[in-house]
Amino acid sequence: MATTTEHRGVDLPVVVLGMLALLALSLFLQAAISSRQALIFLTGAGLGISLLHGMFGFTGGWRRMIRERNSVGVRGQLLLLMLSAGLFIPLIGGLVEGVNVHSSLGEVGVSLLVGAFLFGIGMQLGGGCGSGTLFTVGQGQVDMLLTLAFFITGVTLATSHLDWWLALPNIGAVSLIRDLGWLPALSLSLSALALLYVLVTIMDKRRHGQLASLQTQPRQGTLLQQLVFGPWPLWWAVLGLAGFGLAALLLTGYPWSITFAFGVWGAKLFEAVGGDASGWAYWASGYPARALSNSVLADATSVMNFGIMLGALLAASLASKFAPVGKLSGKRVLTAVVGGLLLGYGARLAFGCNIGALLGGIASGSLHGWIWLPAAFLGGILGVRIRIWMKLDKPV
Repeated sequence: MATTTEHRGVDLPVVVLGMLALLALSLFLQAAISSRQALIFLTGAGLGISLLHGMFGFTGGWRRMIRERNSVGVRGQLLLLMLSAGLFIPLIGGLVEGVNVHSSLGEVGVSLLVGAFLFGIGMQLGGGCGSGTLFTVGQGQVDMLLTLAFFITGVTLATSHLDWWLALPNIGAVSLIRDLGWLPALSLSLSALALLYVLVTIMDKRRHGQLASLQTQPRQGTLLQQLVFGPWPLWWAVLGLAGFGLAALLLTGYPWSITFAFGVWGAKLFEAVGGDASGWAYWASGYPARALSNSVLADATSVMNFGIMLGALLAASLASKFAPVGKLSGKRVLTAVVGGLLLGYGARLAFGCNIGALLGGIASGSLHGWIWLPAAFLGGILGVRIRIWMKLDKPV
């Protein structure tokens, strides 16, 4: 028998609220900014729906791999990286005439290594990554709202003296597309990702004997019902994130990112209480200076982040997963605060989070994405150990 919306317990008032908010803000953006800005916002909503319905999180996937050698989440992430690289690198390399898009580049040096390592710890303590924090806030998780607040605080702190970190040894930004050509860059990237896929698969099979499928969710009613109400198989989420990620690249000219918006929000809040962020080197010129002086609705990354949260809210209410919890333990408050600060500080130092640096970097041929991955994963291992030490998780 097909599952009906009544059986799912759809939270109709929240569904209506979410749809009205998406409609109202998209219309306002179209009228006040541009149709392009409205499309960027709706692309963010699509990303939020894909993240929530697929429960696609980097933090949980890494934790299961570290603790149990369960590779399902990591394999999904690697497939997303491979698919995104296959779409992004040829476009950035100029394969399609008239398409002007760019890589997400970051400097390779001490700042990157330290920042990615701190971010990896923060993921496990805070309970989410860049994308994970946004879609779980949209889901109504109050503890993740606290993580988000201190994520923004951490980014703001790092931005205030980022010039000191950038003065430390580094080799600058390295583009594989620029240095090798788009076809060798794509071949090298796909080969390395495929090798990682085989490696985690072997580790999983050795531990469990049988490999868990990416078709992790059984059919729920009709195909349309499952598409609207969820839950999605992991590979559906991969396709959704890759597709909306491509839309973000074409609309903004750069791969999907998250952290820059947090810096804008933090700097504007700092100025609202009497501070002056415009004197910091980071905000002194170029696009950052314009973003700080303009409305947050004029910033593509901010608008996309708002879309992710509202899209996740809509998906959560459709899936009966919108469940705010007001009571938090002291230990959870502590991990949210410390984890959020590490997430924000680390992301700014590392030129992005799991989206801007890892996904955006690797998928657009930037060497810094490849350096970010092992540094952050090592931080994640330490973060898992800290969780065990704090008795948040059972020993491995």
